[in-house]
Parts: sequence; structure tokens; C-alpha cells
Amino acid sequence: MNSEHLVKMVNQIADFFASYPDQEAAAAETATHLRKFWAPPMRERLIAHAQDAGADLVPVAKRAVELLRAV
Repeated sequence: MNSEHLVKMVNQIADFFASYPDQEAAAAETATHLRKFWAPPMRERLIAHAQDAGADLVPVAKRAVELLRAV
């Protein structure tokens, strides 16, 4: 799966959770969703993309990727 498609999907997930009043909680829920439902290679590719470019990630998605990297 290419990075563009992964970015589109993670941004959609993050947009859903961005309705939470606490944006840190929104990022945590996004990261939890990615851990539960995305295969490890998908998460690894997203993390690599965020480190290389990442400008196309919405803020909640960027924070979620940071949380994924921290684990």
C-alpha cells in the first residue's frame, strides 16, 4: 500500500476523532485505532512517511504517529 493512501486513511480516522474536545485524547484514540486495525507494515510505512515528509498529515494524525513511535 502506498504512502499516499495510508495518509488519506489516517487523516480520515484522525478527522473522526478530532471532534473530541481534548485533542490529545483524539490523537490517542487515533493511535489506538491504528494499533488495533492496521497491520504492522502499514504502521511502519506511515511512521517512515511522517519522519521523511509528514507535511500532509493533519495535526491529530501527526500526534498519533508520534504516539505510535513512542511505543
